[in-house]
This record gives sequence, C-alpha cells and structure tokens, in this order.
Amino acid sequence: MRKLIVHEYVSADGFAAGPDGSLDWLTEVGGEVDRLMLRELEGIDTILLGARTYELFVQFWPTPESKGELIADRLNATPKVVFSTRLDRAPWGAWPPAQVDASGSPVDSVAELKRRPGNAMVVWGSITLAQSLIEAGLVDEIWLGVAPVVLGGGRGLFASGARFELIGTQSFADTGIVMIRYRPALR
Repeated sequence: MRKLIVHEYVSADGFAAGPDGSLDWLTEVGGEVDRLMLRELEGIDTILLGARTYELFVQFWPTPESKGELIADRLNATPKVVFSTRLDRAPWGAWPPAQVDASGSPVDSVAELKRRPGNAMVVWGSITLAQSLIEAGLVDEIWLGVAPVVLGGGRGLFASGARFELIGTQSFADTGIVMIRYRPALR
C-alpha cells in the first residue's frame, strides 16, 4: 500500500494559517529546506491538493517566476489531484493539468489511490483535506515545518487530543525552520 504524507508548515504556536486564513507569515522557506524537499520529492509520485491550495499554487509554481526555485521543475512535473466540487478543470501552465476529483468524497478517493501501485503521495497545505484524511486514519506520516513566528491565533491543523509518535527532527539554521516528522499514534 502506498504511503500518504501530510506536509504542512505551522507557526511556533501551532497554526497552519493566520486568523484571516493567510499564509503571508511563511516567508522563510528555501535554502536547506528546499534541498530536503527536492530529495523527498524523489519518492513522491502524486501531489494531493484542495481547491484553495491549488488556486494558490497555480499562481506561482507553473509560472516563469518559479524558475529560480530549486524544487520547481520536480514539483511541476509531479502528477497532481485536486479535490473540488466547484472546479471542473485544473490547468498547470505548460505541464499536464491536475486531475480534478469532484466525487465529494476525498477519503474514499484517497483510500483507493493508496491501494494502487506507486510511490508515496503528499498533501501540501490543504488544511481541510489533510484534516479529513488524518481523521479517517489514512495518513502514514505528518511532516511539520515549524516556522519561527508566533501568530497568536489562526487555523490549526489537528483536532484536540490528536497523538503522534516521533519519527525524527531536523533543524535549518538558514531559515530557523525545524522539520518534525511524526506518524499518527495508534488509537
């Protein structure tokens, strides 16, 4: 069975988005973090996105502005699935478009994708999608990039009482980000 990873950046006080849903606080990604992500992308063959995250990503990644980003080519070339009941297509610049899953049941769709042969899949951003997959017990690993900023409020990723087992940590002096890897604890 394929591995499903949720990769999310959170503030030092645990918020995945600011009080207004913004991500403008996340400015320190790059450098060594990008080198780690490039290595990790080698084992990932599918990116799963919610509609809002797709709309944010498509404004940057498949555009000429992303050319200087270390992970751009690999990210752009990796197949994507966008879960949305309002989008009927998801173009990705000059690369093949993302597949749109409008089934209304991401949990069922991802469970089916996990049964298919292939490498790991990753959910980036997409808080609602990530929450539903964590709650359904489909997530094998959670990678949290903890950014050195305190938001004081916002949108969290986890339900109260969620428990995890530590897999590993890595810190990045150039950005101040600490990457923490967990696996959901057995219930």
